[in-house]
Amino acid sequence: MKKFSSKHLLLLVLGIINLGFKVITAQAQETGEAKVLQRVKVIRERSAFIIFVVLLLAAQVFFAGTVAAQEGSVDAKTIERLERLIKEQQQQLESLQQQVNQLKKTATDAQTEAKEARSVADDTKSRVNQISTAKATDVQAPTEKVVTSSGGERVKLAISGQVNRAVNIVDDGKDTEAYFVDNDNSESRVRFVGTARATDDLTIGSKIELAIAPNKAGEVDQNNQETNNVFDQRWTEVSLDSKRFGKLSLGKGATASYTSASVDLSRTGVISYATISDTAGGMLFRQTSDDTLTNVRIADAFNNFDGLNRRNRVRYDTPTFYGFHLAGSLISDERYDASLWWGGQGYGFKAAGAAAFAYPNEDDTDFQYDGSFSLLHEGTGLNFTLSAGLLERDNQDDAGNLYGKAGWLTRFFSFGETAFGVDYTRSLNLPTDSDDGYSVAAAAVQQFEEYGTEIYLLYRLHSLDRDAAPSVQDISVGSIGARVKF
Repeated sequence: MKKFSSKHLLLLVLGIINLGFKVITAQAQETGEAKVLQRVKVIRERSAFIIFVVLLLAAQVFFAGTVAAQEGSVDAKTIERLERLIKEQQQQLESLQQQVNQLKKTATDAQTEAKEARSVADDTKSRVNQISTAKATDVQAPTEKVVTSSGGERVKLAISGQVNRAVNIVDDGKDTEAYFVDNDNSESRVRFVGTARATDDLTIGSKIELAIAPNKAGEVDQNNQETNNVFDQRWTEVSLDSKRFGKLSLGKGATASYTSASVDLSRTGVISYATISDTAGGMLFRQTSDDTLTNVRIADAFNNFDGLNRRNRVRYDTPTFYGFHLAGSLISDERYDASLWWGGQGYGFKAAGAAAFAYPNEDDTDFQYDGSFSLLHEGTGLNFTLSAGLLERDNQDDAGNLYGKAGWLTRFFSFGETAFGVDYTRSLNLPTDSDDGYSVAAAAVQQFEEYGTEIYLLYRLHSLDRDAAPSVQDISVGSIGARVKF
């Protein structure tokens, strides 16, 4: 039996290593770049180990030949086999290195193509956005309210608005007719608001708001159910707004006293609030005796004296202190006004109020005063609102208005709150000092919060008592409609 010499051990080790290299080479050809790199690293480590083993075995053979001649010298065939195995391993390493280089080149080319594709995609997206902006008037449901403007990089332009349409069923004591109107409680409009932040405290603002309200409820009547389309400039102003110093506004917009008689937390204001004439203010009263139409409209008999409306003015609003702030404005045609506003929340309640006086500079009138207050219990949704207005007159008794509402705000459905309200209005000395009127109403509003939509119902009775002839019949109005904001 032959002895198991160091020569045999060397041949066995090299054979196992050679087989391992073949397996690794086959796997590297089937895997990606990452795995190839890992195998190359292992191969390099094993190659160093192989060289070390070969040198060790060679030294062992050398010393073994010197010490033990009986083992004999290493024959030429064994050395030739070892050299052949080492050359094969070197060739395999060179082949794997070429594969790695090729994969690196492929990855680099793919990254370059990806960058070019992203650049093309970004350019295409930019062009699409430009086209979309140019065609914004044709888009029914824009996904963005903030768009770019020509005012500079710091200027942002916000576009918003609403459409508010209603059907009024009117019974004037003789006839019952349907009128398709734009709801004057909150008429259809579009607005453009530009803002630029000059500093952390100061914002430069601009605003243009246009009413686009065909067949306004305050203008249609029994003689004219179709009126001209209304295209009115509601706001055109510039402003400076500072948290520390307040807000200064110049141009056409709300005067300081406007809406001070209309503070209302009931959420029914889209169809029912202190200015009750907005629902059907153009309708004419009929005489009781012969059903003839008079020249007295609902808007003549009911007026809550809610400030001086929107005018060309310069207005200043102070910063808010503990929920309070003051406002004042100088208005064209030598008019002026001032107001005090307040809002707060606590102990389960939310409250708001306002009071104002104004000088309207009209014939036979002096000053005008008004105010309102609204309180909401957040736990139950119960709320109530009060409003009052007075106009001083020279040659007849002062005209006045009293308004009260009780409401309930609740959530029957997950998609939005439901609001109910009943109100009573007392009109004094309107349109003359021998006339008094009253009105009662009930309203309901359902909100669809995710869609910016409200649908509403209203029934309102208008009654005018006249001391002087002719007496007039009551006017009943039923209204159904919807407001959609965008």
